[in-house]
Amino acid sequence: MNHPYLEAVDSSVPALTASHISKSFRERDEDTRQWRPVPAVSDISLTVPRGEILGILGPNGSGKSTLIRLMATLLMPDEGSVSVFGYDVQQHRLKVRRLINRVSVEASFFKKLTAEENLAYATGLYGVPNRQAQVQARDILHRLGLPARKLKVPLEQLSRGQQQKVAIARALLTSPTLMLLDEPTTGLDPKSRREVQQFVLEVRATHDATIVICTHDMAEAERLCDRIAIMSRGRFEALGTPRELKNQYGRTLEDVFFALIGEPLDEEVPVES
Repeated sequence: MNHPYLEAVDSSVPALTASHISKSFRERDEDTRQWRPVPAVSDISLTVPRGEILGILGPNGSGKSTLIRLMATLLMPDEGSVSVFGYDVQQHRLKVRRLINRVSVEASFFKKLTAEENLAYATGLYGVPNRQAQVQARDILHRLGLPARKLKVPLEQLSRGQQQKVAIARALLTSPTLMLLDEPTTGLDPKSRREVQQFVLEVRATHDATIVICTHDMAEAERLCDRIAIMSRGRFEALGTPRELKNQYGRTLEDVFFALIGEPLDEEVPVES
């Protein structure tokens, strides 16, 4: 089913376009006590065609989460522009937000409310009928390995891994055409991680979704992503298919990462059951 905001958009328009975007934050210098700009994203240009899964790999401080937040309209670029299906994120912020959903490692909820109540609130904002949302939520969470009874439990009583599954269900229930996944499987056990990865592939195949994913997991990136961007110090060091990157820089994605960045990826937070 086509999204109403996409009916007037030519099918050849990319899902996401970033043109020379930069973003800096202010930081106080410990010696001079003066505020100075610290670049987080520096002159990045990118085009993501419809239906693609793009992976972003980078160490802490590389700017990948800032880049995702710029795509999600949570931050505005200092320079350059971002558009989603042809809609500029600054001029058409509300339309863009209807076309996207973001899942981050720090999934935000009303922690005193149950998973079911949180999902009902989120889907109501997107106009999804409550009864339809409940049926779909149970199906999605069942496929992600979360028992239906957990829907009646306040979020604060669920593990971080279980909360992450609810966050993924929330994103999928709103039928986004562009999904922005910021470390979506961090903290999940291997079985749950595999289930989430499989579901991401199914969503791309069945919902005509375009997906941008930040991940620490090399195997996850290789399994899911059509292209991978290696990011460091706010810039893309390389962008290509897994095969192209390995042909140019090494036999494995880990070889590629070390060749380009010279340091390992950050360690993940401990897995929660």
